[in-house]
Amino acid sequence: MNALTDDVVLNAQAAFEAAKTPADLENVKAQFLGKTGRITELMKGLSQLSVDDKKAQGAKINALKTAIEQALQARRDALQSEALERQLQAESLDVTLPGRVRHTGGLHPVSLTLERIEQIFNSMGFSVAQGPEIETDWFNFTALNTPQNHPARSMHDTFYVEGGHLLRTHTSPMQIRHAVQHVKAHRAALDRGELMPEIRVIAPGRTYRVDSDATHSPMFHQCEGLWVGERVSFKDLKVVFTSFCKIFFESEDLTLRFRPSFFPFTEPSAEIDIQFATGPLAGRWLEVAGSGQVHPNVIRNMGLEPERYMGFAFGMGPDRLTMLRYGVNDLRLFFDGDLRFLSQFQ
Repeated sequence: MNALTDDVVLNAQAAFEAAKTPADLENVKAQFLGKTGRITELMKGLSQLSVDDKKAQGAKINALKTAIEQALQARRDALQSEALERQLQAESLDVTLPGRVRHTGGLHPVSLTLERIEQIFNSMGFSVAQGPEIETDWFNFTALNTPQNHPARSMHDTFYVEGGHLLRTHTSPMQIRHAVQHVKAHRAALDRGELMPEIRVIAPGRTYRVDSDATHSPMFHQCEGLWVGERVSFKDLKVVFTSFCKIFFESEDLTLRFRPSFFPFTEPSAEIDIQFATGPLAGRWLEVAGSGQVHPNVIRNMGLEPERYMGFAFGMGPDRLTMLRYGVNDLRLFFDGDLRFLSQFQ
């Protein structure tokens, strides 16, 4: 029986060592510890022995079972260690390599400019208005004194959508939208002959025209400004916009020039040019905005009397202001999505 016992243990150890996977090991286990395994067969043979022999042989079989279970557990631990070692080799990490840096995001340079514009004009008492980018012909053209077949419409080649709507070509429609709402809010006071609170607002946002080159994009940004009251003059326009430019560019060494021009919604109208005294652009005149006294027809379309109310409006391109502020020479860089370029502004 002792020789048999030794053979069973040795055979079990050899079979366990031959198992290369946990699944193979469990199959081999059944040959020795299963319902039909060697230990079970030995236990069945005890029924033919005397009481004293049963005790003696039973103890030996239990010791045999314990030895096999120990060999089984040892092989399980070995297979687990081998699997862990393979995983560590496959997923090895070189702790001497530099870590992966998670960079913090930031605002687009044009968004930074728009925020700066809003902050400056807020400090001057201007509120910020927003409106739809898909506009009606009335608000985009007609209400701004640009009726059908007006030559100025050819300068606003744009994208049309179903229902006679279009992608707005400027943020000037907000002149009418905001003013109409303002007048409605104070209609009772106006009917009593009382003075209406002034309209002082800017309208920044995206606009669209069919144009694309180094200084133009099919989608671009514009900021419209409007101030309407009883005694708002062209002089106020000059003071407000000159102050804005000096604050925006953080410089007193610049000069503004108001050059006569034409816009259907203002009369008189002027292009605004700027000249820097220092820096790479020193001495050059650069166009930055269009402006003028609000046309009487536009005042009427706001629901006001042009004999009593007057004001000024201006429209500037935040994209161009961003180019001037940061020294960028190609507008398309702002919209290419190149992180190497955009990260410079964070």
